[in-house]
Amino acid sequence: MKSIKIAVLIPCFNEAVAIGKVVADFRACLPAAEVYVYDNNSSDGTALVAATAGAMVRREALQGKGHVIRRMFADIEADAYVLVDGDDTYDAAAAPEMVRLLLEEHLDMVNGQRNVAGEETQAYRRGHRMGNRVLSGLVRMVFGDRIRDMLSGYRVFSRRFVKTFPALASGFETETEFTIHALDLMMPLAELPVSYRERPAGSASKLRTYSDGLRISRTILVLVKEERPLQFFTLAGVLLMLLAIALGFPVVTAYLKTGLVPRLPTAVLSTGIMMISFLSFACGLILDSVARARKEAKRLAYLAIARWGA
Repeated sequence: MKSIKIAVLIPCFNEAVAIGKVVADFRACLPAAEVYVYDNNSSDGTALVAATAGAMVRREALQGKGHVIRRMFADIEADAYVLVDGDDTYDAAAAPEMVRLLLEEHLDMVNGQRNVAGEETQAYRRGHRMGNRVLSGLVRMVFGDRIRDMLSGYRVFSRRFVKTFPALASGFETETEFTIHALDLMMPLAELPVSYRERPAGSASKLRTYSDGLRISRTILVLVKEERPLQFFTLAGVLLMLLAIALGFPVVTAYLKTGLVPRLPTAVLSTGIMMISFLSFACGLILDSVARARKEAKRLAYLAIARWGA
């Protein structure tokens, strides 16, 4: 590990209460690592506290965690990247084991699976936990059952992962992108339980339960459409076909009995929906070939980057 360059990346927005301890803890647990704090327009002195604690402080003007991640991954060169939130909810003592696992097992991502003592904490409330289970379950169903905690903010990445990650999200949905990027390219990865605790007194969460949950759900839906178009458009086609059958069945039944079409608008609507369902199947087949070509290009770009080292 001594010959490996390690960077600890901490995105921050108004975390002056916690960031000093976070920086100190990671400097103690990973003494050879460089600790970077990216301040995202904080108004509470976060940057000054981080710099005083010994971190290299940089700034990102575009608001949102996804923007900060994009800037970090573009700017910083390292062999192993430890990404952690600046709110002191994750245990820095787990970082050496996560880095060791990444290096010795030649992995591209080690995910910190949050382990909470007790049923209810302010850090990981029951509603958030349930939402994570539902969203993680959906991703496992579509992309493979390899990650249990899709929305963890504590991860370790290889250089190969970081330099081929597209980073298209702007906010908290970036964790979803991490997971699907790794699963879709079938990268070697692991998950390690880490303790998760409440924020320190005076620190406020930036997570907006419903709006961020909707954004994450939308991100999953868009990524399923982009990466699994055949399944996405086949499902859409089946649903449209069932709707067309439900609308058209009474019309067909009446025609067979009387020879008349009493509800012409319904018949036309049903026929149109049925045509759209077949078009959806055709779109799925075409876009599946496009998605396969994109995946091959991403895989080649991934293989062109050394796992660590320049």
